[in-house]
Amino acid sequence: MQNSLATYSKENGGRVLLLFLLFLLAIYEFYSSGYTSFAIVCLIPLFVVVTIISFKYRMFLFWLLFFLNYFNQMQDFPSLPGPRSLPNEILEILLLAIALIDIKDSNFKRTGNIMLFALLIWCGFCTLEMLNDTCGLGFNIGAWYTGARMLAFQMLYIFLVFCIYISNPKILVQYLFFWGALALFAVFWAWKQQNIGLTTYEYGWLYYGPGGNTHLLQAGTLIRYWSIYSDAANYGIAMASTGVAFIIFGITSKIKKFKYIFLFIGILCIWGMFPSGTRTAIACVGAGFILYIFLSKSFKIAIPFTILFALGAFILVFTNIGNGNQQIRRMRSAFDKTDASANVRSINQETMKKYMRDAPWGIGVGMGMDNVPANNKYRRMATIAPDSEYVFIWLHTGVIGITIFIITTIMILLGACRIVFFKLKSPSLRGIGAGMCCAFVSQQLGAYGNQVLMQFPNGLVFYGAISVVYILPYIENEWIEYEAKLLAKQEERKRIKLEKKLASRV
Repeated sequence: MQNSLATYSKENGGRVLLLFLLFLLAIYEFYSSGYTSFAIVCLIPLFVVVTIISFKYRMFLFWLLFFLNYFNQMQDFPSLPGPRSLPNEILEILLLAIALIDIKDSNFKRTGNIMLFALLIWCGFCTLEMLNDTCGLGFNIGAWYTGARMLAFQMLYIFLVFCIYISNPKILVQYLFFWGALALFAVFWAWKQQNIGLTTYEYGWLYYGPGGNTHLLQAGTLIRYWSIYSDAANYGIAMASTGVAFIIFGITSKIKKFKYIFLFIGILCIWGMFPSGTRTAIACVGAGFILYIFLSKSFKIAIPFTILFALGAFILVFTNIGNGNQQIRRMRSAFDKTDASANVRSINQETMKKYMRDAPWGIGVGMGMDNVPANNKYRRMATIAPDSEYVFIWLHTGVIGITIFIITTIMILLGACRIVFFKLKSPSLRGIGAGMCCAFVSQQLGAYGNQVLMQFPNGLVFYGAISVVYILPYIENEWIEYEAKLLAKQEERKRIKLEKKLASRV
């Protein structure tokens, strides 16, 4: 093979060199200008290679999906023309297509659970919203599909992909470490923004773009940092939820290496949420840990968690500890009922209620400032900033839609909690399931205060995590064997270390 390649290169050296230079030029143009027609044509061979690799190594696509999803909103990261959700959708559909082609080795039977039932109800309702003509503009199928993709169908894709591809303990552990590594990068990037500086794109967005209105506070002396996320609220709440999950993973893991790494990730994520200045993040951390007190099934865990949570809340509410830090002062203002900024959402929502009384089905999925004219009764509802994912869903699907969404979300959460509380026997696996349930609750609370639930990368990260809980009973026996092998190696290393220590004393 090497001889044939050498012969071909020798005989066709000019063409090989030209193709290589074109490929490098395409990569450079991709980096500097995005996906131009020339770059796309030159990169077609790379796409073909990626597709071939994907069929042979199915998990490659899964990790690529998770990676691209996490960097989707990073301002310096190149993106495809068109919807930002396009790479996610392409990869998710390709993953499902591969699973269907290789259906004998797939895990479709694991998808038959209450979460699938709840998601089908929600997707079915959002499909009916296609017929919603509250604004009196006729049926706009294009606008409806644009909205429904992110509001409903994406969640179904995420659920199916995670249930099928997280198929054994080894992949589960790899998934946790990959998630943790990406979260650590997000924390690092916020630290870099704060201590080293902003990139050119970030600087322009903050000082000359839309970011200045919400991220430059106190006459420009306080910056809310947003890392690789779309905004500071999205980043802060995501770090709060991730921190809750990894701290729980850490305290329940029997493998010391895992325990220390997970705790390290969790603590850094909690620390990393403060530069965001997102006040809701404090409540998200509290909500996640409160749920864990009930899911832990252990007084030894519940009592210390309760004490620590109560102490933290007391410090923030009743003391001035840390007030020298602007970010902590902003976090503390979440408990101030007279804070004007914190009450803006309530004022906006009162205005919305007057309009929404006549729109029980909402103004329509996908209806926004681009397709609701200025003279329309619901123009203001199409342009007003909802500042909350739940308010956004209420505006577009009405009281009927938000009721269905809340019911299906509760179904998903209770189904996952039931698995953790009653079905799982392994304490460490139950800890993984509990951490994911608590992160999901934390994120839902964040969505009540901010529009973060369907934002990148949160949708895939947290709906994917709660989906994993539903497959844990299928892999529990394998997990127990996998953990036993790791514990045996851990004990063996401990024994060898002890023997060396004793030998050194002789």
